Amino acid sequence: MQAKREKWSGRVGFILSTIGSAIGLGSIWKFPYEVGTNGGGAFIIFYLVGLVLVVLPLLLAEFAIGRRGQSDAVSSIAAAAKESGATPAWRLVGVLGSTTCYLILSFYSVIGGWSFYYIVETIRTGLSTETAAAAQSRFDGMLASPWTMAAFHAAFMALTALIVARGVTGGIERACKLLMPILMLLVIVLATYAMIHGDTSSAVRYLFSVDVTSVSAAVALEALGLGFFSIGVGLAVMITYAGYAGRDIDLREVAIATIIGDTTISCLAGLAVFPIVFANKLNPASGPGLMFVTLPLAFSRLPFGTLLAVSFFVLLAIAAIASAISLLELPVAYLQDIRGWSRSSAVAVAAISCAVCGLLSVLSFSRWAQWHPLAFLGLPKATVFDLLDQLTSNVLLPLGGLALALFAGWVLAPGLLRQELQLGELSELCLRALLRYVVPVAIIAASVAAVRF
Repeated sequence: MQAKREKWSGRVGFILSTIGSAIGLGSIWKFPYEVGTNGGGAFIIFYLVGLVLVVLPLLLAEFAIGRRGQSDAVSSIAAAAKESGATPAWRLVGVLGSTTCYLILSFYSVIGGWSFYYIVETIRTGLSTETAAAAQSRFDGMLASPWTMAAFHAAFMALTALIVARGVTGGIERACKLLMPILMLLVIVLATYAMIHGDTSSAVRYLFSVDVTSVSAAVALEALGLGFFSIGVGLAVMITYAGYAGRDIDLREVAIATIIGDTTISCLAGLAVFPIVFANKLNPASGPGLMFVTLPLAFSRLPFGTLLAVSFFVLLAIAAIASAISLLELPVAYLQDIRGWSRSSAVAVAAISCAVCGLLSVLSFSRWAQWHPLAFLGLPKATVFDLLDQLTSNVLLPLGGLALALFAGWVLAPGLLRQELQLGELSELCLRALLRYVVPVAIIAASVAAVRF
């Protein structure tokens, strides 16, 4: 462990950094899409229940372990296990989290690069001549050019690495203090504009009306899974971030603020997107294509469409970068604390190797698009990108969350959670009960329901 470890400058910096970690590209399009296609308000009710019963307990546990250990995820878990008289093999949970973050960042940075590409192309050529065919052609042209995607993927990784290399307070915290207010301002402005010029009533019905006929066990599990995946618990990122937290910071307050902040921005993103989609009679269920094909077409039909489009893609880029820096920080902290590397060396090795690994995803959209390496296992359409996405989202992330829940619920020494979270005895018992029983069952059920190739 380093003799002198960096700290967050205070509560605000920590909160903005954790919100930045939770917010990602999925918060801009996946949350509102999932809400709209799964019963609107009923889905939100299940989602909120999942946040309270599954996400919040696991987030609190990660915060407690991280601040107790004052180190990277692997070292903090090992220290907590030692204090609790448990086997040091539990440190493998931190190794799993670091590996998962590394793999996710390798392809996440490719998608983040798309937002960079669209900012540049929209500024350069505008949207005034956009048609449905032209919008699709721009997207297809980008995917078909591995050199173009590789260049913007590299630019995204370079910016991420530059921020992380500047350290916790001078890099991550400073970036989030700048980016999060800009993101919030952009999403509010875009939502206001969309509600004025779009079909707000249809969007509100799509997002928030309660359709009881769509309520089912599958919908409930989908909502639980979305909450778990959207906040990013189970990756051990929050353990690493909490390792930089001082004793004067209320971890409960940070956890609640993180969840509220992420959910608020997700809802505002839905109000920024769907009024425009419905006003132009476009398909709200087009997934990632909604961001890069459907919305550019819709923006081209609105006053100040080019400016709106650039603003939206800047919003996507900010969300992607804020999340990416937390993914990179996990392996960097591991290399610093356990291997004794300098921050600059750790960032260089982690970022460059991750960027190289990301070329697998770049090629899977172009020259390897017809290569399906696991077709012999009954996955005839899965590309390398699909396999990485499914492996991390449906296997490694739930496995990490499950292991952390079991460790925190059954292994941690009595009183550790109470001391770090400033809980009463009854509150600690309730938290442990959730971690022991509710969280593992919910993760397993949601993961089984989500496994679809």
